[in-house]
Amino acid sequence: MTEYQHTATADIPADELFAFLSRPENLPRYFPQMKVAEPRGGDSVHVEAEVHGHRVEGEAWLHTDPGTRSLEWGAEGPDDYHGKLRIDESGPAASEITVTLSSVREAGDDEVQRGLEQTVAAITHAASADADVAAAESEGGWTP
Repeated sequence: MTEYQHTATADIPADELFAFLSRPENLPRYFPQMKVAEPRGGDSVHVEAEVHGHRVEGEAWLHTDPGTRSLEWGAEGPDDYHGKLRIDESGPAASEITVTLSSVREAGDDEVQRGLEQTVAAITHAASADADVAAAESEGGWTP
């Protein structure tokens, strides 16, 4: 089993970032291969993704812990794919996000690490954009 990890800073309060990431339906907003993520009750999530030009679907799980601002997820299958995400407060309006991926999948270490770094960047961008829209809506300055 190989483990990959990346940490980045986001200009969004830790609680807001956790609220955004703990909703499975937001997965396609920051994970480009993910096309559908539908909560099925409990920790179960139905997912559909585009992988190497093929649409695949299956059942995954997502466990959230608001007390520690952490998420754990995984999917059954030959790659034994699972991961962890932790959000720490790094200031009144900033967070540090650490993502760890584990898989038995055979891939180039650089490819997986680069993908992880791109996904963390997309997470911070999508969450910040979501917070900006929410703030504008609450101030009456934006209407969808």
